[in-house]
Formats: sequence, C-alpha cells, structure tokens
Amino acid sequence: MVSIPACFSESYAEARGKFCSAAANAGGAIRSWFNPHVKGPSGELLYLDTARFGPADAPNMLVLISSTHGVEGHCGSGAQISWLATGGPAKLPKDTGALLVHAINPYGFAWTRRVNEDNVDLNRNFVDHDKAYPKNEGYVAIAEAILPKEWNDASQAETQRVFDAYAQKHGAYGLQGAISGGQYTHPEGIFFGGAEQTWSNRTIRAIARQELSRARKVGVIDFHTGLGPFGHGELICAVPPSSKSFASAKAWYGDEMTSPEGGTSTSAVVVGIMTDAFPQELPDTQVTPIAIEYGTYSMPEVLGAVRADNWLHHRGDLGSPLGKALKADMKERFFPAGDKWREMVWTRADQTIGWALKGLTG
Repeated sequence: MVSIPACFSESYAEARGKFCSAAANAGGAIRSWFNPHVKGPSGELLYLDTARFGPADAPNMLVLISSTHGVEGHCGSGAQISWLATGGPAKLPKDTGALLVHAINPYGFAWTRRVNEDNVDLNRNFVDHDKAYPKNEGYVAIAEAILPKEWNDASQAETQRVFDAYAQKHGAYGLQGAISGGQYTHPEGIFFGGAEQTWSNRTIRAIARQELSRARKVGVIDFHTGLGPFGHGELICAVPPSSKSFASAKAWYGDEMTSPEGGTSTSAVVVGIMTDAFPQELPDTQVTPIAIEYGTYSMPEVLGAVRADNWLHHRGDLGSPLGKALKADMKERFFPAGDKWREMVWTRADQTIGWALKGLTG
C-alpha cells in the first residue's frame, strides 16, 4: 500500500532523491539538467530532472511539470512521485508515453521562493523578449508599497492603505491584476518577468524539442499552489478562448476548466506563461496545456508571504529570527503541513491525469 503523504518532501534535496528513485524503479529513462548559475542553501548543486516512459515515437505524450514557481514544487513533486509510486507508467494506454519534468525551477524549490535565481517569475518570462514588454501601469503606481524599506507593523499598515485605495478606485480584481499580472519595470519587485530568457526557459524549450518532437498530441499539466479553497485543485486554461488549445482543453476537462480571460478563474490574466513554450516549440503538434492550482490559505496571507520573502532577499537578513520566521511562513502558505492536504492533492491530480489520458487517446 502506497503512503501518499510519504511521496511528498520537506526539501528540494529530499524531493530529488525520491523522484529519481521512484522514476528508476518504474523503468523511466532519466536525464538531468544542471543549473550552472546558482547553488542551494547548503551549497548543493541544483538540477532539473526528467523521466520519460513509453515508446520513443509515441504519438500521444502526457507531460507533468513541477516547481514552475519554486516552492510550489513540494506539491508538484509529491503528485509526480505519487503517480510513479501508484503504477502510473504501467497503466499508460497504448501509443502513449509520459514525460515528467521535476523541478523546472530548482533554485526556487531549494530556497523556498516562487522566483528563480534572477528574481524572475517563470510564468511571466515566456514573452517575446525582442518586442516591447507588456505595460503594467498599476504595478508602477504601487511598487513602493509592494517592497517597503522595512518590514514591520507600520510598513504593513501603510502598504495596506495604498492597496485599499487602489482597490477602491480599480476594484479588487484590478488590484490583483496590477500586483500579479506580471511586470517588466522593477527587477527587485514581485511577479517580475525578466529581461531575457532564463535558464529554465531555455532548458524547457530544449526538452520539448528533444523529447516531444515526434508526438502528435501533447497534454501538459503544470502544478501550482496558493490560490483558491484549501486543497481544491482548480484546472486553469490560461490561453485565449479563441485558440485551438482552449477548445481541446474544454473538450477534455469540461466544466471543471476555468479561464482567467473568461472571468471564471481565481487567477488574474497573466502574460508569458511557461506552458506557452510547448506550442511555440512544437508548431505541428496539438498541445493541450492546463495548470492545476491548489488552494492553501487566503489570498492576502499568500500574497503577504510572497511580498515578505521578496523583501527578505533584497533588504533583510536570511539568518535573523525574522528571516527564519518569514521563510517558515512562505513554505506553509504554499505547502500546508499535514497529511490531509497532500491526500487531496493526489486525489485531484489522479482524476485530472485520467481525464488528460482519455483526451489524448480519444
């Protein structure tokens, strides 16, 4: 009997060991991609690992991705390892393979951060960097409140005052979009999209070309946490409703699927998301991407943890009592302690993977 909670890990290093072991036991072809730009908090080397299952020329490919937002890798890794431990590879339909991408953002996973080593949010980095960046005037207007000089009760109160004033003028959804929609003007800020393709961006594109170029249909599930009701996995299709992949996602997931652009999602409309890389690199393949977003705590608590972590890495002291407390809070907000949440994650992941496999082979 597989213990689902035991498939989840408390650190990047533990997760990597469990993933590689589970993938090898399931007969997967494992490849490791070394990030040469940075190390973990204990000086450990950081890797993105992939495990491939099924025929090399499989026309249908399931892709499961963890840790686009670093710290959220605790969830995605646990789901991937649960799939391996419960015999997922052996149950793949005929003509169908699977590619598991573990820790696409190993720095963020290891350091308990959403962002990568460049302070870049990977889900805002997949824009065309040769063109003008999308503007976010709202972020510019409240940037100083987002990253205060000090982290204390007074600065928190002032930030809240600025946020409340903005929401009164532009609405709560307007405030959420200003903060989280993505910005390209403040490199020390949150939800920063970067000024070039990151290492993770270049690497996932290379993986897509090498591992998926022979497939005709690809279903991508990207694991996230932090938005929505506790333990619920919202299936978010973040592509425009007019696109082909939106129609196929709707056919696969039905009314379970939500759309930021359609106003049915807890997520703001964002630009430059990671899963955009797959249709770009595989233009002749039918790609059906979805993000599964698991709720943890309330949005103010989650956003507060993100802001605090950003402040800590730019203006605080990681080794201080405050630094350690903020890090512990960051982990809890994106990876709640206890078995119940982990079991809810796998139940929804198992269901969603089933729908994806049915869609791929239908």
